[in-house]
Amino acid sequence: MASLIGTDIGGTFTDVVHLDEKTGQISFSKVLTNYSDPTDGIVDGISEIIKKNNLKPKEISRILHGTTLVTNAVIERRGVKTGLITTLGFEDVLEIGREMRYDIYDLNLRMPAPLVPRFLRKGIEERVSNKGELIQAVDESNAVTIVEELLKHDVEAIAVCLLFSYLNPDNENKIKKIINKNFPNLPVCISSDILPEIREFERASTAAMNAYVLPITEKYLTSLEKKISQLDIDSSIQIMLSSGRLTTIDGAKKSPVEMLESGPAGGSMAGVHIGKQIGQDSILTFDMGGTTAKASLINQFKPEVTNQFEAGRVKRFRKGSGLPVRIPVIEMIEIGAGGGSIAYVDELGLLKVGPKSAGSEPGPVCYDKGGVQPTVTDADLTLGYLDENFFLGGTMNLNKQKAEEIIDKEIAQKLNVTVEKAAAGIHRVVSENMANAARVHILEKGYDPRSFSMIAFGGAGPVHAYQVAKALNIPQIIIPIGAGVASALGFLMSPIATEQIRSMVSALKKMNWDEANSVLQELEDMGKKFLTDTGLDAEFITVERYADMRYLGQGHEINVKIPNGNLDSGSISEISKNFEKVYEQQYGRILKDMQLELVTWRVAISGPTVDIQTKLNLSSSDKNIIKGYRDVWFEESQKKINCPVYDRYSLQKLFKANGPAIIEENESTFIIGPSASFRVDNFYNIIADLKNG
Repeated sequence: MASLIGTDIGGTFTDVVHLDEKTGQISFSKVLTNYSDPTDGIVDGISEIIKKNNLKPKEISRILHGTTLVTNAVIERRGVKTGLITTLGFEDVLEIGREMRYDIYDLNLRMPAPLVPRFLRKGIEERVSNKGELIQAVDESNAVTIVEELLKHDVEAIAVCLLFSYLNPDNENKIKKIINKNFPNLPVCISSDILPEIREFERASTAAMNAYVLPITEKYLTSLEKKISQLDIDSSIQIMLSSGRLTTIDGAKKSPVEMLESGPAGGSMAGVHIGKQIGQDSILTFDMGGTTAKASLINQFKPEVTNQFEAGRVKRFRKGSGLPVRIPVIEMIEIGAGGGSIAYVDELGLLKVGPKSAGSEPGPVCYDKGGVQPTVTDADLTLGYLDENFFLGGTMNLNKQKAEEIIDKEIAQKLNVTVEKAAAGIHRVVSENMANAARVHILEKGYDPRSFSMIAFGGAGPVHAYQVAKALNIPQIIIPIGAGVASALGFLMSPIATEQIRSMVSALKKMNWDEANSVLQELEDMGKKFLTDTGLDAEFITVERYADMRYLGQGHEINVKIPNGNLDSGSISEISKNFEKVYEQQYGRILKDMQLELVTWRVAISGPTVDIQTKLNLSSSDKNIIKGYRDVWFEESQKKINCPVYDRYSLQKLFKANGPAIIEENESTFIIGPSASFRVDNFYNIIADLKNG
């Protein structure tokens, strides 16, 4: 028997999913995240899975892992002291940036401080022309002197970003060799390895961030390997990247910056799998956990992937206020709305929720672990959405009385309303915040929310999905089995893959096609070698080409599909049509008679995805479908309604019922309001049809 295990470390919980590849049988474990050593949660979860399924450790063939380690290190500034070597005269690139204000009306605007302070940024004499010609080579003694100066300040890693190194990396490679030779224990990251792409600021920022987290990621992943081996598991460990692709441990150690959004990417990939399963190609995934909520779009069974991302924002949800990172990442919107988000009344007497979170330590007040501020989970418990005796399948009891008392003290009394209305206000505010953010995201892409179905998951996602979908006029909600651990499940369905990139700026009509084909073939060969080195058979590898393109004279690009095979002037027509289709979708028009410019080639090389129809041990009888009844608050009624509580594991295929309803499973709870009906499909997904309008 071959088994796969997916592990996802979140801000509040660590999720573990087991999949039997032969039978499709899945099982789950959910434990509180240990902040002092996150790998403890993985060990506890896997041990529980092994015991629950009577597994032999040697039967586990692969472990897939996602973590918030990198993004937390950047946000909390817990990376290592890092030095940056640049072309002499360009030491201030990280500080100058694009000279753009993310809020033109804020007189006290604050920009994010660079990860590398000015005194640790050193210039070196060298030069490559804008054509890629080597004008001045690096002098070894000069490079050694610069590194020694940085080591006097106790730097633990060095990033190198030289002018035009994306065209000619010789000088960067030379510096890397010099450091490896003279300072063999000093980690070094060169921009031409991480991001061989035009735009000096973004390239320097990405290289610096990669070096900043390089040593801590190396230490973390090495510890993870050790602890997994101590469980007598000798399977390969693969790491989820922000792009929805898997990489090897070695690949993650080399480029940890690509792990920034590894956990949320798993949720989107779970949405892709479920969409294919039910034949729905227009999906909005809604992932709400303990700390944040995220949404992403899936079209034609593919997530939207962008190459522009920001980390460590000064204003968390304000675009332009963070450190730019040019990596492939599934495009999603995020707000500080999770089960642990703290509710409060501001100085104007307005109810606010988030972005501060109680996390898992101390957690919501109802956890009874020392929390003293009301949270979304406290409100959901007060409203009857959660069962105080069946949280995490009954393994963790909640204190409803304390939840009601803190909401009364901190919210209800200040607003002069009842406890129930205060709790309903918290639930409504957090749901409306998410709906507003999702609405803008969808409309910016040129889509209508009403044409999408929502797949909701995460511990709190199914609790809030009904309210969010109502606000967006989305007609249908889909809740998969194991919704509370769907991100970890998504890891199991993701391919091991890599993306190779190279900037080659040229007007499309003036393209040197021989050079272009040579570059594309080189990128393809590099990607295929990476995959075959993991043991993957070449016949299972697929190749897709893309290009970042724009109208000549524009400052930003869009990503366009490029045909495979040998390209020539005859390919211009197809490439142009692909560009116009994407451009019109995003901007509502095309510019006739404008020349096109190609900026960067991208080649995605992927292995196969796991195509298994997952299933769970369910009750063979429907006599215990309804576990009981409890009073639950619904917005439509503005009061509590005595509502049936269904056992998720007793619902059989094709079961149908009308709302209101509560459907409980061990990892999450699905709330269905009065103006909806629901059914169970052939894959045991719960599908709720809403009567909007």
